[in-house]
Amino acid sequence: MVQESDTVTVNYTGKLDDSTVFDSSIGKEPLQFTIGADQMIPGFEKAVIGMKVGESKTVTIPPEEAYGSYREDLVQEVNREELPLDMEPEVGMVLQGSMMNGQVAMFAVTDVSETTVTLDANHPLADQKLTFEIELLEIV
Repeated sequence: MVQESDTVTVNYTGKLDDSTVFDSSIGKEPLQFTIGADQMIPGFEKAVIGMKVGESKTVTIPPEEAYGSYREDLVQEVNREELPLDMEPEVGMVLQGSMMNGQVAMFAVTDVSETTVTLDANHPLADQKLTFEIELLEIV
């Protein structure tokens, strides 16, 4: 059985409430990670603890144990002059930048006007319940 600090290999498929698949290891390399090393969202790790090799399960993970709630404070409007001169921002672009606390973050461009650009640092899956089908392949 999987325990804290074990390194495991799993196949998984992640779905949203509407059954849209947002990620899967099927047809790719299985996922390997260490329980407790903060490599995975907390709810995924909790779901794998206690599984046996060859076991499969389906779990639904609430936002608090996944990518968190959507936070308005992670959305900011910046002047276009603050962007590199050669950049032509478009809605849907993802930019890398720094937060106020100095942490590096990814920002999705959500709105563009003549003078400003709206940037959203929320994870794209924030506020989402995630359902995972997990199959434990091995405990390394």
